[in-house]
Amino acid sequence: MADRAQTVELVRSRYAAAAVAVTSDSGGQAGCCGSGSAGGAADALEVDESFGAGLYDPADTDVLPEAAVLASLGCGNPTAVADLRPGERVLDLGSGGGIDVLLSARRVGPTGFAHGVDMTAEMLDLARVNAARAGATNVEFLEGRIEAVPLPDAAVDVVISNCVVNLSTDKPAVLAEMFRVLAPGGRLGVSDVVAEDTVTPEERTERGSYVGCIAGALSRTEYVDGLAAAGFTDASVEFTHEVAPGMHGAIIRAAKPTTAAAAGTALRAAGTRPEQPAAAAGCCDTAELDSCCAPGAKPSCCGAPADTAADATESVSAAPATCGCR
Repeated sequence: MADRAQTVELVRSRYAAAAVAVTSDSGGQAGCCGSGSAGGAADALEVDESFGAGLYDPADTDVLPEAAVLASLGCGNPTAVADLRPGERVLDLGSGGGIDVLLSARRVGPTGFAHGVDMTAEMLDLARVNAARAGATNVEFLEGRIEAVPLPDAAVDVVISNCVVNLSTDKPAVLAEMFRVLAPGGRLGVSDVVAEDTVTPEERTERGSYVGCIAGALSRTEYVDGLAAAGFTDASVEFTHEVAPGMHGAIIRAAKPTTAAAAGTALRAAGTRPEQPAAAAGCCDTAELDSCCAPGAKPSCCGAPADTAADATESVSAAPATCGCR
């Protein structure tokens, strides 16, 4: 736990230094991902061509405040891969200086809205200044961790993120939060660094630092399996450019099923199961969950004693809402 806390603080400090570098008179471009050092503002100006504003179409960035562009630390352009549409609600996890939130706001238009979440106060201050300079009124920047997003369930239609998931010390929590805040039928379009399946975690550490977006990267299979375990369907990982040997900038796409039943099917296919209500703990075992909504199985797996259970012919909709019965 101490190691995780230290890593989080290292990442926070690195991003804070990058924000300070952008707002100084250095005139350089902030670089976090792709830069191996975890030093101060001067180090935060180091740039790797595999990361940053050069991965965006100049036609998009030319209309944004210069500081928003200079603060770009990502490994792709998630606003493009997410295929944003007018009126949609968008969440950017790890929003930094605001470039992807501001681009999203332009794409979804005045009837849509773009949220940004970041844990670094200096980046949030920079993003809010950039939003004011851009005249963006359909945006907000929230302080928070991407492992515990400060938004309610089903709050957005699209989740994007740009080279931030790899920085998290609890990636299953991040993927679960993505799923939670998405409305049914929602989707994610993420840019991130992803390792080839043959590259071990130890080899990832040898090829780059954690704050440099290399050491903490998931492999392609780890990403796809993690998304499935969170409940997503149609998950895909597409490599776009190499950032280190066996490590790539990548586009990650997935969708949240439109119904709870479909989400349960996806979880079972991934070998995981929805969390059961606390009151029902212990009344179902793994085997029973597969058939617990079948009428004949309700007495044994839905918590009803055999002599008081409803008739075995009752409808599924009338089943008790315990142990997965719906």
